Amino acid sequence: ILTILGNSAVLATAVKRSALLKSPELLTVNLAVADIGMAISMYPLAIASAWNHAWLGGDASCIYYALMGFLFGVCSMMTLCAMAVIRFLVTSSSKSNSRKITKNTVLILITFIWLYSLLWAILPLVGWGYYGPEPFGISCTIAWSKFHNSSNGFSFILSMFLLCTVLPALTIVACYLGIAWKVHKAYQEIQNIDRIPNAAKLEKKLTLMAVLISVGFLSSWTPYAAASFWSIFNSSDSLQPIVTLLPCLFAKSSTAYNPVIYYIFSKTFRREIKQLQCCRGWRFPFFSTDNSADNPASMMWSG
Repeated sequence: ILTILGNSAVLATAVKRSALLKSPELLTVNLAVADIGMAISMYPLAIASAWNHAWLGGDASCIYYALMGFLFGVCSMMTLCAMAVIRFLVTSSSKSNSRKITKNTVLILITFIWLYSLLWAILPLVGWGYYGPEPFGISCTIAWSKFHNSSNGFSFILSMFLLCTVLPALTIVACYLGIAWKVHKAYQEIQNIDRIPNAAKLEKKLTLMAVLISVGFLSSWTPYAAASFWSIFNSSDSLQPIVTLLPCLFAKSSTAYNPVIYYIFSKTFRREIKQLQCCRGWRFPFFSTDNSADNPASMMWSG
């Protein structure tokens, strides 16, 4: 519910101010699409299976669920990676170079992200890698246990781990470390000025928001990755069902965090939410009233 309401609010505000959207904000919209897509396509089936105490639908629904999870998961990871790279380029480059990152450029990048994610999701269907049930029996994902059982499973999981997890994660960390160093040097240069320019404050806040989005995603999926790697090198029966279930649920909760981060750090987003509530009579306890929203700000709410 939080995922659908929060990300629907993000999409509604994006549509409402579409003419004012800057090119990096399209990646924020894409991330919201991936999050809400995961919630709509996967969560109802998983919830119904949980109430049933067993997976519903057999092999066909299991493959569907795993494919959707892999598709939207890789899409989210690659979107966060692209956000980090563009954030780094915008922070490190001159204004003239930053303007070269146009909406068309970002749209092409988003198209590539979806095609890349779709390719990896389809590969197990055409014979490279496998989909299968989770150890606790009410969810499906990549068959991690096939890592040792076949060379096919070994090569797929290793390639997927490097190209869809390790490389994007290292890129995200490297970009934000580079941004942190750049911001630190910039603050050193203006430390003798009594008042820090608004542009510097804005840059710092945007960077912090983007970092929190990435940290939220990575920290949510880390316990699941740890449990999955345990399944690679050990029998799944060695873990209690609750030990494999909780990391899976925690990972899926990552889709609800981003709207909260936008709401906390962006006055523009808070103001748009209040306007949506007034126009449509919505009441979201999820989004509390903040007096600071009355003060219009030029800060954009994307990473």
